[in-house]
Order: sequence, then C-alpha cells, then structure tokens
Amino acid sequence: MSLRAFPLLLGTILAGTGVASSSAETLRDALFKAYQTNPTLTGQRAGQRAADQQVPLARAAGRPTVATTGGLNENFIRGGNSFTTPERSLNASIGVTVPVYQGGAVRNAVRAAETRVEAGQLTLRGTEAQLFTAVVGAYNNVLRDEAIVGLNAQNVRVLETNYRASRDRFEVGDLTRTDVAQSEARLSLARAQLQTAQANLIGSRETYVSLVGAAPDALEQPPVLPNLPASPDAAVQAALAENPQLLAARRTRDATDYDIKVARASRLPQFGVTVGQNYSNFLGTLGAGQGYQGTQAGTSTAAGLSLNVPLFQAGRPAALIRQAQELRSQAIEQATLAERQVIAQTRSAYAVWRSSLEVIASAEAAVSANKLSLEGVRAENSVGTRTILDILNAEQELLNSQVTLVTARRDAYVAGFALLAAIGAAEARDLGLDGGPLYDPTVNYQRYRGSLSDFDTRLPEAVAAPSTASVPAQNAVVTRPLDPMLQSNVDRSAPLTTGADTRRP
Repeated sequence: MSLRAFPLLLGTILAGTGVASSSAETLRDALFKAYQTNPTLTGQRAGQRAADQQVPLARAAGRPTVATTGGLNENFIRGGNSFTTPERSLNASIGVTVPVYQGGAVRNAVRAAETRVEAGQLTLRGTEAQLFTAVVGAYNNVLRDEAIVGLNAQNVRVLETNYRASRDRFEVGDLTRTDVAQSEARLSLARAQLQTAQANLIGSRETYVSLVGAAPDALEQPPVLPNLPASPDAAVQAALAENPQLLAARRTRDATDYDIKVARASRLPQFGVTVGQNYSNFLGTLGAGQGYQGTQAGTSTAAGLSLNVPLFQAGRPAALIRQAQELRSQAIEQATLAERQVIAQTRSAYAVWRSSLEVIASAEAAVSANKLSLEGVRAENSVGTRTILDILNAEQELLNSQVTLVTARRDAYVAGFALLAAIGAAEARDLGLDGGPLYDPTVNYQRYRGSLSDFDTRLPEAVAAPSTASVPAQNAVVTRPLDPMLQSNVDRSAPLTTGADTRRP
C-alpha cells in the first residue's frame, strides 16, 4: 500500500465507527466537534481570512485611483483696490491617477502576498492536524484513565476482601498481627492510588472538554489505524513531501524572494498618467459693484504624465534591500529548522509507535502470567507455603502489569496518529468527517482577491467557538466495564464498577 492511500483508508476506517450505539461517542464524533467549534482552529481561520486581504491591498497600489475635492470660500475682508476680488467662490475638481510603471514593486508585492496566502493555508492545515492529534490524545487519555480507575477500584475490592479474611484468620489464631497490618497497609495504599487515578481521570476529562467543547460521553474504543509506514525512512520521505508545516515554511521562504524585488524597485523610476477636471464658480461676486461683465464660472480639463526618477534617497533603498536579503536568510534558516523538526517528530513518533506495540505484547504476556501467578500464590498460601505478603505482592504486580498494558495501548494509538499527522494524512480532508461541509479557505480568498469596491465590508458569517462554562464539572464515575483481559480472575464475584464504597471496612 502506498503512503498516499493512507488518507482514504483512514477516513474509511473512521467512518466505520458510525455503527456504535446512539448513546456512545466515537472518535469521529469528537474530531468533528473539535473541527467545528475549537477556538484554536476557528481563530486560525479568522487569521487566514485576514491574511487573504494582503492580496487586494497589494493590487490596489497598481490600480487607478479617483479623487475629488471641493470648497466654498467667503472673502470677508477685501482690500480697497481689489476691484476684481470675488466675495465668494466655489471650486471643485476630480482627478484620475493611473500608475503605469513602478519598477515592478506592485507585481512583486502581489506575488509575495499570494505566496504568503498559500503559506497561511498550509499553516491552517497544520493547525487542523495538530488539533486532531491533541483530540486523539485527549480521547485516549480518558479511555486510559477510566481503565486505570477501574483497575484500582478492582484492586481496592480485592484488598478489602484480603483484609477481612486476614482479620478473621487472626481472630482464630491462624495469622499474626503482622499479617493483618500488612493487609491494612496495602489496602490504605490502594485507596490512595485510587484517589490519584480518579483525579487524573477528572483532569483528562476536563482537557477533553476544552478541546472538543463537550463532555466525554461513554467513549467508544477508537478504530484501528491503517497500515503505517514500514520504516522510519519511508515515513520521513512522506513527511518531507506532505507535512503542511514544512510546506508552509517553504512557501514563506519563497515569498521573501519577491520582497527583495520590491525593495529593489524603490531605486527605479515611476511613471504615471493623470487626468483632471476642474470647475470654479464665483457665484456672481467677481467684480461686484464694478460693472464687471466677465464669466463668473468656468471649467478646465487637464491631462498629464508624471515621472519620478529617484536620484538620492539618503541610503533608504540600500537599507531596504539589505533588510529584505537578511529576512530571506532568516526564512531559509527557519525552513531548515522546520525540516529538522519534522524529521525528528516523524522519527520519534515512529519509534514510540513501534516500541509501544512491543510493550503491548510484553504487557499482555505479563498480565496473563501474573494472573496465573496470583492464583498459584493463593493456592500455596492455603496450604501454608506462601505468606500474606506474597499474595499482596502478587496482586500489586498484576495491577502494575495491567496499568502498563493500558498505558501502552494509549501510547501506541496516539503515536500512530501523530505519525499520520507528520506525513500530512491526518487533516479534515483525510478523516472522512461529515455532518456538514468542510471549511474551504480558498472561498474567502477567491471572493476578495480581485475586489475593487471601497464599500464591500460585509463579512461572511463565521462560526464562533462556544464557551464551555455551561458544561458541568467532570467527575471520576466510570460505568464502562473493564476489558476482559484486564479483569482479575480472582475478583469475579465483585461487580466491575467504580461506584463501590471504598471506605474502610
């Protein structure tokens, strides 16, 4: 399978999660909610729409301009020998200025603006990918922490049973006070661990709310990710070709080429054409009282050429050119930095994903072995060859391996998705999100790129991110049953919920 087939496959897999029950929330649901209402993304869209306006701003410098002026003057004091000075006058003029040649400044400014718009659109794609990666992480953090709370609650119930059994056996003289103290100490530690796990779950749920805008509601297990790159080299090759942040840095670098040409244009001649129409009217006051019979109103039309040849500007053009050249050098270095970061992120995500898969396999084997070990230790304790401490240690080892398994599953999925994001295959266009049309940044750009109106200020309606103040504070209640592999085979008699009373027996 080629790397370019990943987006379509990922979207198909996520679409397959729609078979879940209506009361459950899928990863696809969470991603679409974040896509619609996350303020980081909606804010980036607004910033991109603002950047779109740089193109019509640059174009305006090379287009004709029309200006009109007018005035009414009243001469209150006139000299005694000013026989022809009018008492009042009305003047109006309208002129058109057409820039013909400006040394290429306008053309290159437009190209620079268009290139930066492309860079902004790529940055928006990168923001989508980063947001989706964060949502996938938050989604899986909730699932992980729910499982860890369930495991710790299960452990508390088992230790409560052990503690009660130890007290009963102590009362009949079968165990010592030391055995009871060991059971009580381990139970107290388990309760503390449960409280910590519950606090972590609340924190993960609140993070989910901040990203998605809604509380996590009975999250379904995420779908299996498609086949990922077979090697870190293949992943890096795809990332160098498709990573949106890297592509944005390269386009920003390209825009600085045009900036240098704009700066060089400041040393070149500028040529333009002007056309003007003037009107004046003395309102019958020219030569008033002197019998003047001349014209009281008149018009004139003028046309001309303007030529501006810079000879000396006190070093300003050279400074502009040097500044633009250094900014290009900076942009080149920033593109190289972005490339290095993408390579490091891609290789790191690949390494975490592969190692997490190995950890999953090892942890599954450890969980199975620890279950057998705990059963054996309990059986040996019943015949007097194992102590209560041996049982407690075996239970703790089982819990540790179960938590390791849950954490490794989360790490593998999040790293896999981060790898997809690094190779440019984890954006809205790739995930098959539905529920409405996807945001297209080119629509706003195409609407305004050639705008000529000075009064077109009405903006298209934009989605504003809602507040989460109305979302209730999250709690640590978990109703999801544990994965059968995580259930303790010595605790089948106890219900697998975390609503059990964990107070001291």
